[in-house]
Amino acid sequence: MTTEATGATGATDAFALTWLYVPGDRPEVVAKALVAGADVVVVDLEDAVAPDRKEYARAATADLLSEPSPLPVPVHVRVNALDSPESAADLRTLAALPSLSSLAGIRLPKITTPAQVVRAADRAPHIPLYALLESALAVEHAYAIATAHTALRGIALGEADLRADLGVRDDAGLDWPRSRVVLAARAAGLAPPPQSVHTDVRDLAGLAASCAHGRALGFLGRAAIHPRQLPVIETAYLPTPEDIESAESVVKAAATHPGAQALPDGRFIDAAVVAAAHRTLALARRR
Repeated sequence: MTTEATGATGATDAFALTWLYVPGDRPEVVAKALVAGADVVVVDLEDAVAPDRKEYARAATADLLSEPSPLPVPVHVRVNALDSPESAADLRTLAALPSLSSLAGIRLPKITTPAQVVRAADRAPHIPLYALLESALAVEHAYAIATAHTALRGIALGEADLRADLGVRDDAGLDWPRSRVVLAARAAGLAPPPQSVHTDVRDLAGLAASCAHGRALGFLGRAAIHPRQLPVIETAYLPTPEDIESAESVVKAAATHPGAQALPDGRFIDAAVVAAAHRTLALARRR
C-alpha cells in the first residue's frame, strides 16, 4: 500500500443504498437529482456528456461543488477515464476546489491497474476515490486495485463495458465477476460494493428481481439512472420486518447466553451469526 491520503472532504454513509447518476452538463437535472431521495448523487463527466460539452460540464460541476451552503446529499463526480485527454483537467479542477467543498468522492472509470489509482490519488490528494472495474483485466486485478492506496474507499463493477469485453449475453455470465469484486472489497476492508445500473428504467419488476439476486451475492445498494428506480432499490436492500425480528432474537439470545447455542426455533447461532444480526439491525436503523 502506498502513501497515506485522508478523506478530508467527507465520507459517504457506510449504509448508502442508492447512487443516482446524473449528467454534469445539465445543472437543472443535477438540482432535481439532489432532492430526488438518493443517498449519493454522482455527477457524471464521462459517458453521459458529449465531447463538445466536457468543458462546460466540468465548469458547471465545479460551480455546484463550490457553493457556500452544504448540498442536501453527498456528491461524487465520475471523471473521464485516466487515459483520456479530459481526465487531467477533471482531476485538476476537482483538486482545486475549496477545502470545504461538497465533493465527497471521485469515481474513477475503466480502472485496470493499481498504478492508475495511485496516479489519481497523487493528482487529487485528500479526496476519497472509488474505482470502477469494467474489463476482464480489471476483475483479475480486483484485490490489487482495492488495496492500491488508502484514498481508495470502494470498488464496483461497470457491467455494460464488462459485458461487451467478455462477450457475455446471458446475465448469469457476470455472476463470477460480481462475486470476485464482492470478495475483493471484503478482503481489502472496504464497504460492500453497490450493484451496477439496471439500464431499463421502466422495468421496475426486473430491477427488483435483479436487486434481490445482487443482495444474495453480497452487494449493498445499487447505482441508478432515474429517480423512479430509487425506492425499488431501497426496498430490495433494506431488511424486511421478518429480517429485523430474526436479528433481534439472535442479539437478545446472545446477550443472555454468550457463546454458540441453539435457539428454541432450531436455529444455531455463533459469533458470526450474531455479527450478521448486528449488521442487519444497523442497516435497519438508517430508515
